[in-house]
Amino acid sequence: MVSDAYRFILPLLLLAAAAYFIHPAAAVVTMALAGFVAYFFRNPERAIPNNENVIVSPADGKVVKIVSLPEGPGETGGYGISVFLNIFDVHVNRAPIKSVVESLEYKRGLFKVAYDEEASRVNEQNVIRMRGQGIELTVKQVAGLIARRVICWKKAGQSLERGELFGLIRFGSRVDILLPKNVKVLVKVGDRVKGGSSILGEYDEPA
Repeated sequence: MVSDAYRFILPLLLLAAAAYFIHPAAAVVTMALAGFVAYFFRNPERAIPNNENVIVSPADGKVVKIVSLPEGPGETGGYGISVFLNIFDVHVNRAPIKSVVESLEYKRGLFKVAYDEEASRVNEQNVIRMRGQGIELTVKQVAGLIARRVICWKKAGQSLERGELFGLIRFGSRVDILLPKNVKVLVKVGDRVKGGSSILGEYDEPA
């Protein structure tokens, strides 16, 4: 369980203790809610692939979109993969590659349903650019209708190991990953993936 959970669980436990002497049934409900919060903030161990030049999923969830990115002036092409997290999925985010955080940009925005086609463009989000050996990519933590907070624990210039925790999204949303065109995508729409362990694609280092 990640440390962010305690700011929610401790008040609920105190409330449950107080409610026990007034209305025991309310105490049971509050305890159940505290249990769900602990479940939501869980951080299960993952087997991180050690294959060379693979990209792992930054989040648990369902692949809901795979698109080709524009190529032209100011556009480098490549692929965009969107992973939708429902409220029961693990919500910590993991680095898709061994990398350095090139930049982190927080964008204020709307809170459309994360499944909405426009959510990636207009919703509140963190845009994290990562540079690894032979590859640069971007991960977007996108807030949704219920998820009103995107959190990144890393700063520009800090290093990440593949599969390392770098942040979380509270209470259901989506994560987009934008990949360069030298990546071979190995997943399809509808696949269920696990952050840090499911391989989204592989790439060849440029000559």
